[in-house]
Amino acid sequence: MSIVIGVRFKKAGKIYYFDPDGIQIENGQNVIIETSRGVEFGNVVIGVRDVPEEELFLPLKKVLRVATPDDKLKNKENIYKQIEAKEICLKKIQEHKLDMKLIDVEYTFDNNKVIFYFTSDGRVDFRELVKDLASIFKTRIELRQIGVRDEAKFINGIGQCGLPLCCANWLGDFQPVSIKMAKDQNLSLSPTKISGICGRLMCCLKYEHDTYLELKKELPTKGQLVKVKKGEGMVIDVDIFKQKIKVLFRPEKENDEKEIEWFNKNEILRVKGKASK
Repeated sequence: MSIVIGVRFKKAGKIYYFDPDGIQIENGQNVIIETSRGVEFGNVVIGVRDVPEEELFLPLKKVLRVATPDDKLKNKENIYKQIEAKEICLKKIQEHKLDMKLIDVEYTFDNNKVIFYFTSDGRVDFRELVKDLASIFKTRIELRQIGVRDEAKFINGIGQCGLPLCCANWLGDFQPVSIKMAKDQNLSLSPTKISGICGRLMCCLKYEHDTYLELKKELPTKGQLVKVKKGEGMVIDVDIFKQKIKVLFRPEKENDEKEIEWFNKNEILRVKGKASK
């Protein structure tokens, strides 16, 4: 076991573990940490705790100190610098006529690097742009191309549910999402219904997927033949929340009306294969 704290560097960013190095640190405090990118200003979102070593990437970087008032002031100054840097970079992109969209700018806490995040439909030759930016800011420059999901996370917005985007407000990591999840939940497969503002499948398709799979485990699917006390019929609908199935019974005589009835899961005596066409 290792003693760690969990730190975020952005509002809904990934949580990284660090060694508190014996410093008394509480959840919610700001800390100064040396990372692979340099010295960074972060927010503690997981207080001191023991974590199994197999869940960590060792060796852990150590916390330098709890952020002082001067550190917090410098972090605010960096935020203002980022706004200015974004305006400068936008002008330079226009001057070089580059097909790229600048999304965000980030200074490392120690000002040793400025990172410019952008999107583009293809590869961009930004070597001259980097030279211009380096001559202006007199520090290391990094241009990082991101995807449309990351763009939505940076910009934020309102989802179809009417709430702020999960990815920008609390979702630390993107989880794999597939069209099968929408099918398992009996959702409309229209792209406008199941896509987020990023144009990709909505992250929230993942949230309840395991619950749907668990509820569907012991229920037959549409088209299967089942036997109940009333007789044998074909499943034509499934209500997984009420744990019921709608069964169509074949008429005994050609002119008889077809019977349709709902049954609870515990009324199913046997499940057979798919009905023949």
